[in-house]
Amino acid sequence: MRKTFIPALLLGFAAVSLAVPPAAEAAQPKARKTQKSTAGAKPAKSLKPAKAAPAGAAKPKVVSQAVPSSRAASVHRASAVPADFGEAQRLAVQSSAALVLDQGNGEVIYQKNASAVVPIASITKLMTAMVVLDSQPNLAASVTIGEEDIDTLKGSRSRLSVGTVLTREHALLLALMSSENRAAHTLARHYPGGLHAFVEAMNRKARSLGMMNTHFEDPTGLTSNNVSTANDLAKMVAAAHTYPLIREFSTTSGALVETSGRMLEYHNTNALVKSSTWDIGLSKTGYIQEAGKCLVMQARVAERPVVIVLLDSAGKMTRIGDANRIKRWMESASLGRRTSRA
Repeated sequence: MRKTFIPALLLGFAAVSLAVPPAAEAAQPKARKTQKSTAGAKPAKSLKPAKAAPAGAAKPKVVSQAVPSSRAASVHRASAVPADFGEAQRLAVQSSAALVLDQGNGEVIYQKNASAVVPIASITKLMTAMVVLDSQPNLAASVTIGEEDIDTLKGSRSRLSVGTVLTREHALLLALMSSENRAAHTLARHYPGGLHAFVEAMNRKARSLGMMNTHFEDPTGLTSNNVSTANDLAKMVAAAHTYPLIREFSTTSGALVETSGRMLEYHNTNALVKSSTWDIGLSKTGYIQEAGKCLVMQARVAERPVVIVLLDSAGKMTRIGDANRIKRWMESASLGRRTSRA
């Protein structure tokens, strides 16, 4: 089981180089309730600020960007393509778009509507985190929540009231772990050049990663104009996984964070990070009405490092169910292959 994160320990972590294969969660309108610890859950701890940001990932060649004008026009039903898993072992994924990719060799293990351009909600925050860290900010420096950080588009709530002071490190943690919109927005607003420069940097970063069907207009994902594809998001997940802080913050199950002299308890929006049956290296959820429930993860499944992208899930637990179905499917196929060779 992964221990609850203490940021200061992360400074010694080395970035992990991973193959980038070919081809953010907006807070719910109601505030999340504090959850009690369950079996296997990691206890929340107070956090201490780190002193420096880790180095960012190397940027591949810049490519051109093309974004279809509407989601409806781009969505189509593609048949699932299980690679080397046998026709007898069918996988029924309920999410409208999905992709499972082997990080080691770039093999597509499963795909469904992987090229459909759709809103991505707070999956956006992975790009926000990379752009923040690429600027090598002082993570121990304070930022202040302002009127500009209030969500006037969706009306999502936040426990970070106007005037709240917190460190950049804590804001980044809350943005990744609990999908805190005001935390993400204030990080972008305090970027050199301001919010406009930050969004421009997000789109440059996307192009540098070869995300040709991706476009960002804000750092939170509250707008449905933040769009991408499962193929593109797999590239973003692989790139984000090379940042030690993003890996650790996005998989921290819970933490006590000091804001303006008071301690607030936050939890991860992905319950799977607390599961002893999962080995998750990166996680991000997302939700707005236009995007449905979304989930991206880097994980080790059936002894393979994989990227899982699940977009536009209708039910409250559909994305979690899909992730577990994928895991069981891969483990069953792996066991079957081992048995056949015995």
